[in-house]
Amino acid sequence: MRRHLARLLTVLAVLAAAFATPGMASGKAQAADEWNPPANLVQPLNEVWNHVESTYGNLYGFRNYGWDQVLANRGSVNYCVRWESDAPVSAALRDRIHAALKKQFGKWMTAMTENGKGHNAWPYTTVPVNIVGWAVKNRSTLQWTDNSVDIYTGILDSGGAPQCAPDCGRFFHQDGNYSKCPGGAARHYDQSLWLTKGFGGGAGGDWGQRMGQEYFTGALNQENIHIYLHEVGHTFGLDDFYDWSPTGQCCFLMKAGSATQITEFDKWMLRDFWRHMKSRYGL
Repeated sequence: MRRHLARLLTVLAVLAAAFATPGMASGKAQAADEWNPPANLVQPLNEVWNHVESTYGNLYGFRNYGWDQVLANRGSVNYCVRWESDAPVSAALRDRIHAALKKQFGKWMTAMTENGKGHNAWPYTTVPVNIVGWAVKNRSTLQWTDNSVDIYTGILDSGGAPQCAPDCGRFFHQDGNYSKCPGGAARHYDQSLWLTKGFGGGAGGDWGQRMGQEYFTGALNQENIHIYLHEVGHTFGLDDFYDWSPTGQCCFLMKAGSATQITEFDKWMLRDFWRHMKSRYGL
């Protein structure tokens, strides 16, 4: 009887594996095998996750992290540039801003790759960054005539800052319904790069990143635009560390002012956030 039962259980296990979908037992086993942070980071990573989990009540229910945006687009992200400044923008400057945005955003995406593939079932090795729109108060600020991006003029938020059409913004339409966007879903934007004249420091979240116009344009040739990088970390759910530090970790990008580039600890915090979230995407 036991022999027949054992054979039956073996057959059922084989069938279950054959018909398993991503996110079921076989996927979880793979994820466990791929979670291999350096030994000295295990404790501080656990401390960070425990802190995040106990601090943010809607952590798992929130559906507009950078993860959600990239996956909804099947591996890319769309940006709107909110130019809250009267400084003129040439076509050359426009293109340099786009190039810098791609390079800097790509640094976080590179942190999610290992040995030529996505870490821990992350499905992409590269994530293209598209700028689909520019928002300004006055069209004359933008000194180009081509139609490579959509241009929005005179659409202001409650504080008087220019913004791309809300009908095209994921922040406003997290259900993915862009039926009222003039350019349709292909011209929607997931995040805003909000560059404000005279703005000090930075801010970031699911809506995008905000910093000084002078700071960002002055850093275009730098290897790391560290305020932007820090704020993108927030877009993907990473926390600030104003009042505490994980064991053994003094200096890393998400602890503002202590590092100017993505460190090994930042990389593994990003991977850990994905590890805890990926099952809801069926991965």
